[in-house]
Amino acid sequence: MMDRMNKKQAGFTLIELVMVIVILGILAAVAVPKFVDLSSEAKIAAVKGMAGGVSSAFATNYAAKAVNNTNAVAINGTVTVHAAAASILVGGTGALTGFTVTAAAATVDCTAGGQAFALTVTDGANTAPATLICTG
Repeated sequence: MMDRMNKKQAGFTLIELVMVIVILGILAAVAVPKFVDLSSEAKIAAVKGMAGGVSSAFATNYAAKAVNNTNAVAINGTVTVHAAAASILVGGTGALTGFTVTAAAATVDCTAGGQAFALTVTDGANTAPATLICTG
């Protein structure tokens, strides 16, 4: 009889288990909304990344043309903005899949080298600014 009374039980009580479940429920209620909205933030970041890539490509292309690099693309005359952006990006038109590059007008006059035009890169819902630099 004394062996049964001296024996300690191992494990968790019902109250301890309920408290752990309640704490996990509170953590889940606080953490889940933070992760649900990540897709919209990722789309915004993708548009900003594409806009940065377009601006960088135009700036690099202008610099290459200024030093007579044969790999530079001539951005001169009357230029269709989306086509110009596609022509200087690695991957061409495929690099712009899902994105549209526009300016205030569908075409810009790039007769003078070094001219800069404000562009807008969009995925349909989100927009970001970019810059076109003419090579002349």
